[in-house]
Amino acid sequence: MVPAAVARFIAAQGWGAAAAEPVGGGCINAGHVVSTTRGPTLFLKLNASAPPDMFVREAEGLAALGAAKDGPRVPAPLLTGADFLLLEYLPAARPAPRWSAALGERLAALHAVTGRAFGFDHDNYIGSTPQSNRWTPDGWEFFAEQRLRFQARLAVDRGLLTNPALRRIERLAQRLRELVPEQPASLIHGDLWGGNIVSGPDGLGCLIDPAAHFGWAEADLAMTTLFGRLPEAFYSAYAAARPLAPGWEERFDLYNLYHLLNHLNLFGRGYAGAVEEAARRFG
Repeated sequence: MVPAAVARFIAAQGWGAAAAEPVGGGCINAGHVVSTTRGPTLFLKLNASAPPDMFVREAEGLAALGAAKDGPRVPAPLLTGADFLLLEYLPAARPAPRWSAALGERLAALHAVTGRAFGFDHDNYIGSTPQSNRWTPDGWEFFAEQRLRFQARLAVDRGLLTNPALRRIERLAQRLRELVPEQPASLIHGDLWGGNIVSGPDGLGCLIDPAAHFGWAEADLAMTTLFGRLPEAFYSAYAAARPLAPGWEERFDLYNLYHLLNHLNLFGRGYAGAVEEAARRFG
């Protein structure tokens, strides 16, 4: 269960032998807690059918997020291979007082890291779907082409998206300047649903499984509401630390259309109705 390259790495650090115990929770990769005889506990992600660069791209995203001053803690990447990612282990603890507010403040600090353009140094993955991150100075163009149209084309190629829905998504892509205020290119997690927020060893919120890039900060906030909203203290603390443009919550469904399209492509027609409803609202 422990890849030979991982065992060699652990031995080379002087941590002794390793044993892995599977844990649940992953829908794309298999997770394992790795104990060592003379060193730290680690976390190992395995996927024999992963694209060969998927874990390298995830490690790059974790490194970028981890470098943000005062941002949320993320597990440090230690070793990558074509079918594995070895990480620092962040054992869960009881949420600390002000857990939600502290997470909002830390996410605001992460989003305060801005770049020269929208995108990232490499394309990466959202789940197991390729995510295009070609550097683009214009945020509206970036979201239209590399988020909405990219996913819509995948869905059309797989026979998952109706022509009326595709036309609505195209109209929405053309109207983004009317619907979304100008925002800087912020460093964002990119896949910030509740399952990718965990209570770490200090009882504060930690982020895992990123699809990191420079994008619209509001889009990160939007995904925190897609499968169950975080406590209101999170949003209040974020807004106090980093004020938001009027109507920010009204735009959440627009941003989340990208993730609904991705879930349509990953998991099939069960998401078709939600995609069509969101496209109908804005397109």
